Amino acid sequence: MQHTESQWPMHVSLKKVEKQVGRWTSVTWELDQILPATHQAPEGSTLIMLELHKDERASYRLNLDMDNAMLYIVCDELEDGTWVPAAISADQNVAAGCLEGDTPVLNLPMPGAVACWIEAFITRHGEVEICAHRRKHVNRRKNEGPSSNNNFGQRN
Repeated sequence: MQHTESQWPMHVSLKKVEKQVGRWTSVTWELDQILPATHQAPEGSTLIMLELHKDERASYRLNLDMDNAMLYIVCDELEDGTWVPAAISADQNVAAGCLEGDTPVLNLPMPGAVACWIEAFITRHGEVEICAHRRKHVNRRKNEGPSSNNNFGQRN
């Protein structure tokens, strides 16, 4: 399978790692392999689509501008504790939302080819202004709001 402008199929496999912590055994899951779908599927891998969305371009830009750009693998946890890869994202907001909902997420450094592909997507569809959420009652363009009122709290 070839990738397109906004979709890149990947084979993802995880491995179960058991570690001895004192007298207890701890089980964690780690990324085993991630390969483009143009390669032969590794045994036990899951085919997942890395999909880019226009409304997430600002998040992609933030990720790419970091010193260590990341991909996030969202996993489903089965009843027996096994993790199965379910989605891949380059948007850290997606990963954070999953983690807040107790959904397992693994991260890995973004491969250079994927970073170039995402950069081309952003370039093709235009940069999005990155802005912080403002309080609705403050209009900084007109210099209005509680902090700009010089007479606030003074008695006449």
